Amino acid sequence: MTVRTGCNGAAGTTPTVEVSILRSTLRDPSMRRSKGLQRVVGALFAALITALLIAAPSAQATTPSPSPSQTSFQNNISGFLRDDARAPISGVKIKATGNGFEGEATSGANGAWTIGVPVQGTYTIELDTSTLPEGIALAEGQDNPRDVTFSQTSNLSVIFAFGEGIVVQQQDFGQNLLNRLVAGLSFGLLLALASVGLSLIFGTTGLTNFAHGEMVTLGAVLVFMFNAFGLPFWLAILLALVGGGLFGYVQDAGLWRPLRKRGSGLVPMMIVSIGLALAIRYVIQFFFGGATQQLPGAQSAEIQIGPVSISPNNLWSLIISAVVIALIGIVLLKTRLGKATRAVADNPALAAASGIDVDSVIRIVWIVGGVLASLGGILWAYYRPGVTFDMGSQILLLIFAGVTLGGLGTVFGALIGSIVVGIFVELTTVFGLPADLKYVGALFIMIVVLLFRPQGILGRRERVG
Repeated sequence: MTVRTGCNGAAGTTPTVEVSILRSTLRDPSMRRSKGLQRVVGALFAALITALLIAAPSAQATTPSPSPSQTSFQNNISGFLRDDARAPISGVKIKATGNGFEGEATSGANGAWTIGVPVQGTYTIELDTSTLPEGIALAEGQDNPRDVTFSQTSNLSVIFAFGEGIVVQQQDFGQNLLNRLVAGLSFGLLLALASVGLSLIFGTTGLTNFAHGEMVTLGAVLVFMFNAFGLPFWLAILLALVGGGLFGYVQDAGLWRPLRKRGSGLVPMMIVSIGLALAIRYVIQFFFGGATQQLPGAQSAEIQIGPVSISPNNLWSLIISAVVIALIGIVLLKTRLGKATRAVADNPALAAASGIDVDSVIRIVWIVGGVLASLGGILWAYYRPGVTFDMGSQILLLIFAGVTLGGLGTVFGALIGSIVVGIFVELTTVFGLPADLKYVGALFIMIVVLLFRPQGILGRRERVG
């Protein structure tokens, strides 16, 4: 007898899992000690929360308030200056004025410049042509000064073209398109970290968890708080990931498992998740505050890698996300625990009848989902950049869009759907869509795709009624 697990397999495949292997997966001595492990983990989480509640007021008291010059860097207007041969132009002054603020920057050796502004809005950007090197001039048709506006993003890119007008503008468009594609891939993989955890939870429990955005927020907030306590940054990240996993464990052990045992329906449980999301969000706001805080190294100038301009933070985010997602895929496809997880996602009743400890598998899924959400939150804090009490809820709809677009309950579908959403979000600004509407565009493309393929990209068509 075999258990077919087509839910989380690759497109077009329905891998089989031998029951004898699945039985041995969760019947070894380590699984028989799971109850003792759960009690230990619960105690560790309780100690962690107690320490945070005790130390949070003192951390806020001992952490110096940012100076006006520091707070002005929460939002940035930046760009690169390059001539028609793509060589960087250094020593050029750029000035930004607006909203009662005036700031100035000088392009560096790599042509990069950044001006921090106190609030988002409309600013006038002027390049001082008298500081341009001899023989270099703005391309014909370039507006200088020009008005720029941003709201949903903390980083606004402004491009000045030099040289032969139309030719340079075409090169500039191609360069910007390539940069946005890379940025979209980085953003999509970041979304995928959170989407994979949400998809695993939905696949194994059927729960649409609206509190997943707060799990994303928790990762970034814990890193900031642990770093504020004076811990090394690498240790703060490690503890934040552990905290995210413990939070997932406590959610399931203290709330979702009892509700499942009581036979609660999925709709009431979804409503409970909405209430839980609001409660967690404003508890975080009470202790963390409503201001935007920055993690160490959040502001960094872009670097040039071949034809692509990318910030080191986005580059590391792309690499880390790709490696972690690849590891998750290997675990799901090649390990006994991964096969058991896919079996539970495909048919929990049949998996339980085959000897699989369904509750233990679901508990592990919640822990892994919490770790992935926390990691996604840390990378999101660098992508924005900034840490706020509601940062997870800001991208929750995009996470749902990625999961739904790829196919509900399918891990690899969540990955593909998230990449599509991330790239589309970044490309909309290249083709003239206002920054305020770029997230709306991503949700629109999801609706269009689902009109033609309701089950999503990798989802399975199911009979209804």
